[in-house]
Amino acid sequence: MAVLSDPISDFLTRLKNASNAGNETFTAPYSKIKESIAQILADEGYIWNYEVKKDGKFPEIQVKVKYSDAGEKVITDLKRVSKPGLRQYVGAGEIPRVLNGLGISIISTSKGLMTGATAKKQNIGGEVLALVW
Repeated sequence: MAVLSDPISDFLTRLKNASNAGNETFTAPYSKIKESIAQILADEGYIWNYEVKKDGKFPEIQVKVKYSDAGEKVITDLKRVSKPGLRQYVGAGEIPRVLNGLGISIISTSKGLMTGATAKKQNIGGEVLALVW
């Protein structure tokens, strides 16, 4: 197994690749932040659900990718904004709107991970992890 410098980007890339390939599920190494991202994506309707599998040597997170009734992918695209080499922090008033509200931004705040809309309502800023549409 290769050592990853950016596990969040790896998780998002696996999600994007599984969605583009038409796969029903994909697995990734488990971490709390990946579980929080999967929870946000499930709450916002971008994935069906996720499950943490602890039966192997290392825990894994298994995500069920969501498709429309016509078989088209729900996640059109996603973008990793803040990277290990260049962190992107925003204030509450600077949180980006994704496609005029059709997508979501995932923000890491002092109160945990949340969508940009939730962070804006609570008037807190943070690190912009990803944009999903």
